[in-house]
Amino acid sequence: MRPLTAFALAALLALPAFAQADPPKPKLSSSQCGLSTGYNVLVDGGGVWLYRDAGAPKEIFFHDGELSIDREVQDISAADAQRLRRLEAESRALMPQVAGLARETVDITFDSLAAAVEAITGSKRKARRLDDFRKDTMAHVDRTLGTGRWDQDVFGEEFEARVEAAAERMAASIGRSVLWAVFTPGGAERMERRAEKMEAEIEQRLEARIAALETRADAMCAQVAAMRTLQDALDYRYDGKPLRLLEAAERPARADDVAQGDGIAVAANPD
Repeated sequence: MRPLTAFALAALLALPAFAQADPPKPKLSSSQCGLSTGYNVLVDGGGVWLYRDAGAPKEIFFHDGELSIDREVQDISAADAQRLRRLEAESRALMPQVAGLARETVDITFDSLAAAVEAITGSKRKARRLDDFRKDTMAHVDRTLGTGRWDQDVFGEEFEARVEAAAERMAASIGRSVLWAVFTPGGAERMERRAEKMEAEIEQRLEARIAALETRADAMCAQVAAMRTLQDALDYRYDGKPLRLLEAAERPARADDVAQGDGIAVAANPD
């Protein structure tokens, strides 16, 4: 995903000084802790479901020490039953934290986009038109992660599409204002000065929030590591092989290590 502020500015107005801006940005992903899962996940009062369209097993379910694979209850040891109870408890504790990270990421994303609109138009009122998009995206988080559900396609392209839609709608709504500013004597210069000021203010305003967000994400890695340890300790074998809920994954680069490339990828699964 392109840096969201730069992406938003380019979508709103192809002004090089804006599009080349590289403000700080959250660098979060589902592989934040070097682990990921190929399953969609649902954690609710009935237990923990992991499911996918292809591959075997397609569905794994566990609750209160009972394990079901592709809707067939499995014989497991008493020790494994206890491990699964602990895995379930860790999943329940982790999902609300992930949802909280997603909500903060949404806020940071739209704060950055609103700053871009204000820089272009000089109007806080026009920037507030993004509030409906922010609320819609936040409601999306609440309907998914907020209810304990994370699907592979919930975030990533879908999240980016929501931000892109907001940028396009804003581009259409402020087009006349932009043309007026460009063709008014001194208008382009004023817009460029606002852009430069906006970049400095975004850095000051968002840098601390982004650092705190990434610190929270990193703090969850101890819980993820504990879940991986419990998984690896399971005696149960599926087709003679260990059951894999979490797999090793390449850690994403941190925000302060990245000059270009991915921007905000919501941390959106229980690992």
